[in-house]
Amino acid sequence: MTPDEKNWGMYSHLAAFAGLLFPFGNVIGPLIIWVLKKDEYPFVEQEGKESLNFQITVSIAVIVAGLLSVVLIGIPLLIAIAIFALVFIIKAAMETSEGRPYRYPYNLRLIK
Repeated sequence: MTPDEKNWGMYSHLAAFAGLLFPFGNVIGPLIIWVLKKDEYPFVEQEGKESLNFQITVSIAVIVAGLLSVVLIGIPLLIAIAIFALVFIIKAAMETSEGRPYRYPYNLRLIK
C-alpha cells in the first residue's frame, strides 16, 4: 500500500470535520473523497464507504436527538453523540494512517 493510499484513507475520515464548517459537511466531505478516489485506491474505497456510513449514522442520531431536545433529553444526547463521533473519527484516522482498515462501532452500513 502506497503512502498516498494511506493518506487518502485517513483523509476520508478526517473530511467529516467539514461538518464544523457547513451543514452536512460531515457527509459531503467523505462523499467527495470517496467518489474521487475510490477507483484509484481500493483502500480508499473501503474506508470512504465506512466513513460515509458512519457520518450518515451520526447525522440520523443528531436529527433524532434534536427532535428529543424538545423534552430536554436531546441536549445531553447531542453532547454524547458529538464526543462519540469525535473520538471515533480520530481513532479511525490514526488507524488508517498506518494502513490498517477501521470499522466504526454502531455503524449502519447503508452503502455497500
